[in-house]
Amino acid sequence: MPTLAERQSALVTALVSGGSPPPGFDVDRLKAAENALLRKRCGEVARRLPQARAHLGTQFDDAFVAWARGRAPAGSSRDATGFIAHLTDTGLWSPPRARRRILWRGRGK
Repeated sequence: MPTLAERQSALVTALVSGGSPPPGFDVDRLKAAENALLRKRCGEVARRLPQARAHLGTQFDDAFVAWARGRAPAGSSRDATGFIAHLTDTGLWSPPRARRRILWRGRGK
């Protein structure tokens, strides 16, 4: 029988990192909670990336949720940097030149 800490860890993993639902939890409710947490995280990142948000419009939320699903949160600043790298790598958006230099230094390029 798993310990309380192990069960809690499995629940957190299911909610924020795309892990399997732990036994005994309603899958639909877990999915709803996961989606709510992803949307909250999206809002935090959107506040850090107003230009990308303005450029992508409603596509921003969907793109972020698709990118973030299964990735553990790293804080809004690191999430923003990772998401911008994803947008740039996929050609969905490219930040202005000065911002690109800052981002690439942060990625080790």
